[in-house]
Amino acid sequence: MATDEVVHWKELLKRRLASSKKDERTEEEKKAEETALFTKYYTEWRGGGSNKDNYRNIPRFYYRLPAEDEVLLQKLREESRAVFLQRKSRELLDNEELQNLWFLLDKHQVPPMTGEEAMISYDSFLKVGEKAGVKCKQFFTARVYAKLLHNDPYGRISIMQFFNYVMRKVWLHQTRIGLSLYDVAGQGYLRESDLENYILELIPTLPQLDGLEKSFYSFYVCTAVRKFFFFLDPLRTGKIKIQDILACSFLDDLLELRDEELSKESQESNWFSAPSALRVYGQYLNLDKDHNGMLSKEELSRYGTGTLTSVFLDRVYQECLTYDGEMDYKTYLDFVLALENRKEPAALQYIFKLLDMQNKGYLNVFALNFFFRAIQEQMKIHGQEPVSFQDVKDEIFDMVKPKDPCKITLQDLVNSSQGDTVTSILIDLNGFWTYENREVLVANDNDSNTGDLDDT
Repeated sequence: MATDEVVHWKELLKRRLASSKKDERTEEEKKAEETALFTKYYTEWRGGGSNKDNYRNIPRFYYRLPAEDEVLLQKLREESRAVFLQRKSRELLDNEELQNLWFLLDKHQVPPMTGEEAMISYDSFLKVGEKAGVKCKQFFTARVYAKLLHNDPYGRISIMQFFNYVMRKVWLHQTRIGLSLYDVAGQGYLRESDLENYILELIPTLPQLDGLEKSFYSFYVCTAVRKFFFFLDPLRTGKIKIQDILACSFLDDLLELRDEELSKESQESNWFSAPSALRVYGQYLNLDKDHNGMLSKEELSRYGTGTLTSVFLDRVYQECLTYDGEMDYKTYLDFVLALENRKEPAALQYIFKLLDMQNKGYLNVFALNFFFRAIQEQMKIHGQEPVSFQDVKDEIFDMVKPKDPCKITLQDLVNSSQGDTVTSILIDLNGFWTYENREVLVANDNDSNTGDLDDT
C-alpha cells in the first residue's frame, strides 16, 4: 500500500514537470525577482508599509525658523518662548520655599554632629522629601544622596552640603532662563550682541561696578564680552552655547561682583572687576601715542616690558584683524587675553597660529629658528652674548616631547603643559631671560625667604 502511494506521487510530479512551461528568464532577472520578493516580505515582517507611506514613520526633527518678513510667525515664536520660560521659572524654588526646605532639614537632623556640621540619614532625607513639596522632588533621590555621601560612619550626609547643592541647581536654572531671554534666535546660543545686552543690563545689579561712569559702560561691556568669546568660541563662529557659558567659571567671576565686601586682591585677579577693566583700557590709551583710538605696530611694541620681538609683532599684524594696518580695542583685548593666559589652550591656539607661518599645523626647526633669531638679535642689542639656537631647540623638544620628533603640533604643546614656557622663549626676550636664569631666580627667592625667617 505504501509503495503504491510513493509511485502515485512520483507520477504526479512527473506530469507536473512535463506540463509546466520552461522558464526562459535570465539569471539576472531571476535574481532581481528574488531580491524584490525578499524586500517585500522583509518589510512586511518588520511592520513597514509601502514606500509611499514610509516618511510618516519618521519623526519630525527640523522646524524652519520664520523669515524676517514673516512678522506674525516671529511674534508667535517669541510669545511661545516667553510663556515657556515663564513656566520654567515658576517651577523653581523661591526664597520662601528655600527657607522652608532649610527648616525641614534642620528639624530632621540626625545626631551626632560631625564637627559643627548637622547630618541627616537616608530615612530622614526621604521624609523631608515627602514634606517639602512637588518642586523639591527632583532633589530627593538616591542618586543625589549617593553623590553627597562621603565617609560618615553612620551613612549620613551633611545638611549644609545638600542645601548648597540645591541652591546651586536653582541658581543654574535661574541663570539659564535669564540668559535664554537674550537668545533672540531661540537656538540655545548667544551672539556677541546678545551677550553685550545681557552684561549691559547686569551692570546696575553689581555693587562693585557702582563707581563706573556711564561713558565707560560700552568699553566695560566690550572688555567683559571678549573674555567669553576668546575662550568659548575658539573657531570664531560669532556665537556661544548657553550651556558652555554655564559650565565655565566666567559667569561666577562676573556675578562675584555682587559681593559688596569683595577684597582688593580678589578684584585685581578678576578680569570683570572695575579695577581690572580700567587697567586694561588704561594700558590701551597709554600705548596709543597719537590718540587716534588705534594701535600701530610701533605703539604695540611698547606693550608690557617692551621686549616682544618685532618678528612676532609682524605676525600679529599679518594674522589679526586690523584697519589700515592698525589694531582696534577689540583685537587688542584678544592679544592681551592670549599673552596673560599662556597656559590656557585657547591662548596657545592664538599664539601657535602666529608661530605657524606656513600654515602647516606644526612647528619645525625652521619655524623655531626663524623666531629665535629675533631673540638673539635683541640680546646683541642689549650687549648680551647670544645663546646657541641648537641648545635652545634641543631644550624645547625635550620639554614638549612631541609625538613626531621633528614637529611640534598645538596638541603637543597643550599636552606637555610647557606651552607657556616655549612660547615665551620664542616671542619675548624677557620671557627667554626668565627661563634662562630660572635657577638663579629660584635661589634668590630661597635666600630672601631664609632672610625673612632669620628676621623673625
